[in-house]
Amino acid sequence: MVNWLQIIFASTPERCDALENALLACGALSITYQDAADQPLLEPGVGEMPLWDAIQFSALFTADVDTDTVLVGVQSQLDFDLPRFRIEIVEKKDWERAWMDHYHAMRFGKRLWICPSWQTPPDPDAVNLMLDPGLAFGTGTHQTTSLCLQWLDSADLTGKTVVDYGCGSGVLGVAALLLGAQSVLSVDNDPQALVATRDNAERNGCADRLQVRLPDLAAAIEPVDVVLANILAGPLIQLAPLLANSLKPGGYLVLAGLLEEQAQVVMSAYAPWIHFMPATDLEGWQRLVGRRQNR
Repeated sequence: MVNWLQIIFASTPERCDALENALLACGALSITYQDAADQPLLEPGVGEMPLWDAIQFSALFTADVDTDTVLVGVQSQLDFDLPRFRIEIVEKKDWERAWMDHYHAMRFGKRLWICPSWQTPPDPDAVNLMLDPGLAFGTGTHQTTSLCLQWLDSADLTGKTVVDYGCGSGVLGVAALLLGAQSVLSVDNDPQALVATRDNAERNGCADRLQVRLPDLAAAIEPVDVVLANILAGPLIQLAPLLANSLKPGGYLVLAGLLEEQAQVVMSAYAPWIHFMPATDLEGWQRLVGRRQNR
């Protein structure tokens, strides 16, 4: 049985507010924004809500709506021509179940799995990190997170101290603890990320070895064995002195969130302190791993 119709527009950020207001005024039940060009948006600042340059903008209506009347009403409220659109039928289904069925356990390296709570881990003897998608960034599905998780799986973290700078959901820090790290300090400028990190550590039984902290309280970080920073190239460059000086001599620095063409300038920013190994690439994204030189 058909329960819904959706009108899907091609839009740009500057037109979204007007289009959304007009559609809601004409009876839309919900509005959904989606990336129309595979443009990543990573680690926005607190209170920021960046949008993609090209947006697929969907408005949901009941199946009995008169779409011609809706479109005329929307156009009357806009000071620009109605964007190109298409109308689709949305069949009745259990959307929560469909979403859960789409999200599966993922393996990173030889030992580590990220598993949603509603699925039985595929390998009970593996290192299984239980993590559900949530408000904070980082579930392992993005290439940058995957690159970091693969490195953690390959490293000997037994007894090591770790900083996860820009922790998002806490997936990297929790993975480090499950893989043998002694302690983790997770830092993020979003309080919601710190809540998510603490919750995920508790779910995985390692909250007693994890601390969370806002950046303004982390200007002086006691040197550790490993620093992880999966953020963006700009912040990585700005944070170079802080992150480098947060490492013990011989400690490992793992940087991600940067594109292939950004790697060289990021490495140059850390050159006074860090000796880098060859970069690792995954679908255009790169991971840099280096070691802190003796002071």
